[in-house]
Parts: sequence; structure tokens; C-alpha cells
Amino acid sequence: MERINLTKEELLELYDMDLDILLELSSKYLKDDIEFCSLVNARNGKCSQNCKYCAQSSHYRTDIECYPLVDKETVKKAALEAKEHHVSRFAVVTSGKSPDESDVEGIIDLIKEINKIDGIRSCASIGILTEEQAEKLSKCGLKRFHHNINTSKSYYPQVCTTHTWEDRLNTCKLVKKYGMELCCGVILGMGESVDQRVEMALELAEIQPDSIPINILMPIPQTPFENYFDKIDEENILRTLAIFKIANPNSILRFCGGRMRLSEENQIKALKSCVEGILTGNYLTTTGKSPDEDIALVKKLNKKILKL
Repeated sequence: MERINLTKEELLELYDMDLDILLELSSKYLKDDIEFCSLVNARNGKCSQNCKYCAQSSHYRTDIECYPLVDKETVKKAALEAKEHHVSRFAVVTSGKSPDESDVEGIIDLIKEINKIDGIRSCASIGILTEEQAEKLSKCGLKRFHHNINTSKSYYPQVCTTHTWEDRLNTCKLVKKYGMELCCGVILGMGESVDQRVEMALELAEIQPDSIPINILMPIPQTPFENYFDKIDEENILRTLAIFKIANPNSILRFCGGRMRLSEENQIKALKSCVEGILTGNYLTTTGKSPDEDIALVKKLNKKILKL
């Protein structure tokens, strides 16, 4: 598989070049089809971690709804609805630093329910894993595990202090060790510098995830980042996406939370040059485009939705 071994200095030079030329460069690595994924928010709120962007942290008074792990019928219904909208990957997502042992068995039941549905591949995002938990998830048939680095190693202490960047990296390594696919990405616009965005691109190139979800911070009232609307603009989002694609040509870049901060025109530019996946529908605590809108957008681009 192709790997682009560019230095930080070389990527910074690319970052600053004419935007249209940069997007044209990144388009050389673009795959033809667009992959849809979706999720069910299977447990919400009461997270012990102090991630400064997150509505689910118990450290902040965001007044979100909290609920325990949902049942199999809820997950099955959501997955079947997603399939009707051409979604090929469906994720169970839970709040919290790590799953309790009692949670793991319940989550495994939900994963098995997803695996019964033809045309849908299971995914889970349930926090930092132990080796035993990673092995159990692999054995139950989980296809892909999602765990973001969120930001660069150098900036991580400005985002969270209740766990480390290395904790996240270790989970990514466990996922790959036990033969599951890895979905690992970032949140842009949390106050990181351009240098640190390039660092993220290079760190992901070392991890080599199958999929790189790109989130753009949607500032949540009552969190420390509630006023961070001006930390990144649309042009710099596009530049960052292009650099990520050039540094990670074998990974699918995927639009996720916060994509609505880009204009329709710039979403289209990204999908023509560096983004090949869409998390369609709503996200965890914020809203996105409807699946029907995304289907129409793919048709407008004269592209096809990937079938696995």
C-alpha cells in the first residue's frame, strides 16, 4: 500500500500553498465512491473525564439527557433504518472513559445483533480498552473499533487531563493487535496551531487507521470550549483535510460531527478532493444532515455510495 513519507516541514509548505492547487494535489489520492456510516448513541452522559469539548462530561453542567445502555431492539431498529439509507457501517457508541466489565457483555450482545443484518458491518466506540476487552470484542465478531486521538500529542494536555494521549494510542494498538479495523481521527478547532494540525496528520500516518473521522468543534454551552467558534475557519479546515489526505493516502477521510460549520460549497470541495466517507444523520449530542440530503449530495457529485 502507498505511504507518503513527507516531513513536517514539507507538509507545512504544502499547507501554505494556493488552496486550489493543494486540493488538486490531495485529489490524486481520492477514492471514487463515498462510504456511509451511522451510529446509535447507546449510553449518554455521566462521563468521568474532563474533555473540555464534551457535553457528556460530568465536570460541566450542560443539562444533557443521561440514560443507561439501550436494549437490543433499539439498536436493531436503528441499524435497519440506517441500512435503508445505504449505510454500510453501523456503530454502537457509549459515554465514559472505559467500559465496565458488566457493560462489555451488554455491548457484545448489541454487536452480535448488528452482525445479524446483511450488508451492515459492526463498529463500536466505547472508550479506552484493556487487552482482555479488546480480545473479547474481536472474538464476538466486531469488525471495526473507533477511538480518536482527538488532537496532537503536544496539545492533548490542553484538552483533557484525566487521561493521556498515550492511553488513547494504546487502545488503537490493541484494536490492531486483535485484528479489528481501526477508525481513528480528530477534532479540529480546539485551539491547536497549524503546526499541531500537521503533527496530527503525521501521528495518524504512524497509526495507519483504516478510517479517519474528521470532527470540527461545535462549541457546547457550559463547557470550557463554549466560545471557541473562531479557532478555525473554513479555509483552514479545507487545508487541514487536504494535508491529512496527502499524509494518509490509504485511509478514508470521513466527515463527522461539526461538518455543518462548512458551507455547502466547501463541503462539496472537500468531497471532490479529500473526503471519501460521511457519518450520516445526527451525531452524539449535535445534529447533522439527514441521510436523504446526503444521498442527494452524492448524486449531485456524480458519485456512488460504496457497498461493502
